Amino acid sequence: MNRFQTLTPSQLSREEFVSVFADIYEHSPWVAEKAYDLGLDDSINEIDGLHQRMADLLLSASHADQLALINAHPDLAGKAAVQGELTASSTSEQAGAGIHECTAEEFVRFTTLNDAYKAKFGFPFIMAVKGSNRHQILAAFEERIHNSPEQEFACALAEINKIALFRLQQL
Repeated sequence: MNRFQTLTPSQLSREEFVSVFADIYEHSPWVAEKAYDLGLDDSINEIDGLHQRMADLLLSASHADQLALINAHPDLAGKAAVQGELTASSTSEQAGAGIHECTAEEFVRFTTLNDAYKAKFGFPFIMAVKGSNRHQILAAFEERIHNSPEQEFACALAEINKIALFRLQQL
């Protein structure tokens, strides 16, 4: 297990804890609030321990809360990215995957797929893009758009939990 390098979560006040972990789940501080409210012990000083707690909270949340969290995520290569309106984490993640290097044709493909995906599923395409490039992301997009709504909802939650782990590992 890996301990956090820059902080000890179990020693933080509720306000500090929520401030530090509020955007581990995109624009959803309720996950950090509930994680803190479950009580502080040494297990949350381990990245995997805190991640498991937070992931379990997401997976046990109401469908409405899960959907709201999914919808808090930006489109990949979407308008928010182009206009510089992403969170720092999302900006870094998308840049790391080379999304900012899209050709005009690739950008059009992302836009077309984003629109088709949202029309079919009612929420944005979610993928933990760390370690991927824009070609792999487009391929995943084109494959997953054929899934059922139930499959994609579960996949979105799994991808969000991967993103959260990557974000915790940065602390």
